[in-house]
Amino acid sequence: MDELRVTGGKVLKGDVLISGSKNAGLPVLFASVLSSGTTDIQNVPVLQDIKSSVALLESLGAEVFWDRESRDLKIQSDSISNFEAHYDLVRKMRASSLALGPLLARFGKAKVSLPGGCAIGARPIEIHLEGLKALGAQIDLEQGYVLARSQRLRGCRYELPFPSVGATENLMMAACLASGETELCLVAQEPEIVELAKALRSAGAEIEGEGSSTLRIQGKESLSEIHHTICGDRIEAGTYLIAGLMTGGAVKVLGVSPDHLTSVIVALKEAGAEIEVGSDWISLDSKGRRPLSVPIKTAPHPGFPTDMQAQWMTLMCLAEGKTEIEELIFENRFMHVPELSRMGAHLAIHGQKVEVVGGCELKAAPVMATDLRASASLVLAGLVAHGTTIVRRVYHLDRGYEQMEVKLQKLGADIQRVHS
Repeated sequence: MDELRVTGGKVLKGDVLISGSKNAGLPVLFASVLSSGTTDIQNVPVLQDIKSSVALLESLGAEVFWDRESRDLKIQSDSISNFEAHYDLVRKMRASSLALGPLLARFGKAKVSLPGGCAIGARPIEIHLEGLKALGAQIDLEQGYVLARSQRLRGCRYELPFPSVGATENLMMAACLASGETELCLVAQEPEIVELAKALRSAGAEIEGEGSSTLRIQGKESLSEIHHTICGDRIEAGTYLIAGLMTGGAVKVLGVSPDHLTSVIVALKEAGAEIEVGSDWISLDSKGRRPLSVPIKTAPHPGFPTDMQAQWMTLMCLAEGKTEIEELIFENRFMHVPELSRMGAHLAIHGQKVEVVGGCELKAAPVMATDLRASASLVLAGLVAHGTTIVRRVYHLDRGYEQMEVKLQKLGADIQRVHS
């Protein structure tokens, strides 16, 4: 099992090219099930979650051609003949539940295992299922599987009880082949929703309102080929910007829209960073200063993203004074706290809040990653800790960061991947 060894004390400087977004790419891969032609997706990152999605699509009978060097992926879904997403594949990541809506909408049936993935909270699939029921699906749960059937889904008005990103994606894909118009209210507004709408629209879908709280979708009899280029990963970009500020350096991230990171950019400026932006880049200069304390509260977009919470907490360990971090999206997303504490961080959990007493000097220690973003926070801590930090179970990291150690090395970090 691989591990990362990070020796702290290096100042990060330079440019880093951001990979295609995992969270934007996954729903587009599953949207290919809706297409009667060949889906062509550009800028596909080579990540474990993408590999798992490809394996799942192939298990359904789809033909997948992936040129990993050029990051071009083509999917032919007309050959799908199996409608079961098996537990052995779905357990590896929760995004596999996105196969449910497209399978049901196009083929009228689906059997999808209840999902797995990071253990950061309940993230219930009930919102997905209730929305599909509103569209006319018959839903049953049997031995850990969702069994869904429908002659043809019917357009409806459905209000989500919470702006779930996954449920919004599943329902908007299903509605594309439903009869009549569907109005989805209180939907997620994340950039990934906008990207999915663009991809579906390229195949002939009629969608309005992406990026707002209401989506209107006029169902079609069929969709043609999907052609889409995946946007840069805003969470990867935010992680490297924080790394630059933590180490007292200057980092420029390329290939990402600043509009996707507005709340993070605001917080970084408040923490003392000098930020400049272009159409597809963001630069940060710490001017060698220690970061200032900035409390954050995670929230659905356009609020501060939950996927940046662990990284921000690590940054605040260096800031003078006390900082409060509140997690309002997932109820179990503080599993990095004990590991950071082992490195000398002064952290106290109070329900959904963590009090950070900053100004501490982190010290290297062997630590264990518990989920994707927690992995990144431990690597960040290692960049500034005294000594060599060993980060174990980095398969979590590989789910969402493409060659993180290589990109950090190019910025000047002392980091190595070791095959143990």
